[in-house]
Amino acid sequence: MNQSSNLKLQALAIGSLPHDNVEEAMLLVKKNFSEIPFFPQLANINKSEDMTFQFLEGLPSFLFSKLDNFYIDSESDEFFEALEEFFLDYEEIISDINSEKLEKYGISEQFSSSFPIFEQIIRQTKPQFAKGQIIGPFTLASILNDKNGKSALYDETLRELIVKFLTLKALWQIKRIKSANPDTTPIIFMDEPSISQLGTSAYLTIEDYEVANMLREISDVIKDNGGLSAIHCCGKCDWVLPIAINVDIINFDAYAYLEHFSLFWKVIEKHLNRGGKIAWGLVPTLDSVALEKITLDDLVQNFENSVKYLTKKGIDEKLIIDNSLVTPSCGAGSLNVELAEKAMSLVFELSNELRKRF
Repeated sequence: MNQSSNLKLQALAIGSLPHDNVEEAMLLVKKNFSEIPFFPQLANINKSEDMTFQFLEGLPSFLFSKLDNFYIDSESDEFFEALEEFFLDYEEIISDINSEKLEKYGISEQFSSSFPIFEQIIRQTKPQFAKGQIIGPFTLASILNDKNGKSALYDETLRELIVKFLTLKALWQIKRIKSANPDTTPIIFMDEPSISQLGTSAYLTIEDYEVANMLREISDVIKDNGGLSAIHCCGKCDWVLPIAINVDIINFDAYAYLEHFSLFWKVIEKHLNRGGKIAWGLVPTLDSVALEKITLDDLVQNFENSVKYLTKKGIDEKLIIDNSLVTPSCGAGSLNVELAEKAMSLVFELSNELRKRF
């Protein structure tokens, strides 16, 4: 965890922005996230930059209907041939991240207009950290079906394919970030909105350990290749699960779910004691009315209240603050540009103010 010791109260962004001009979006990144740049998903430029679409590029035998019901034709001869080729590629890439085959599983400019500029920023500014992201394996498996409409979650082969496919997406980002500047540490987020639904009637037959294994496999590969692994969930997540797999950073909607988060104080304390970080999603991007009204002073007070929720449970205040970062509550892609820019500026200002105080 030594490589993450300089993350104290840093500003991080989450996912999407609403801009329809990539240069304007990346100017916002450079202005507010110069210490940890990221590549935003810009679905208003191209639908392929939507969180789900962006990480389907290159998936063996991926198909989708006119109604955008995602499915994999897992019964065709072509699928089994593609699957065999994929697993051979995977083994080669895992053994050697410099394998040329990794490019097959990258993110083209069609699926991320901002990634080339993101690389330029890293080359020019040489930040200590840079943030990438993938859709979480549980969330993607819950969206994808086989041709008969059965969720990929319930098919062991498809589940394994999704986990390993997303692992390669993460590795590709690590390789590109390190190529832009070898001294930059990649932070790779797994965006897992659907994990908040675990335990509901929709997923009663899915065991926690199965989901944990999916997340752990990707997290371990990220860390084995010089990155920090992170998980984002903007709902009522059972935080025992991601903490149990030793993910480096946990990120949640602290504006809406602070009290729920504090229920997991025992495992949170263990997470902090081993050097794990909490990224507090304090700037409300999922509530535009709240965002319009909120001020920097409000956010500082909200951070202090957040820390108190845990200190009241007996967790050391310094331990919490030393291992805290600040973020928006979620992506800002659903906001208008003016509000999204306010949200990003507030994250930057909050980080600066907290670093002065603490």
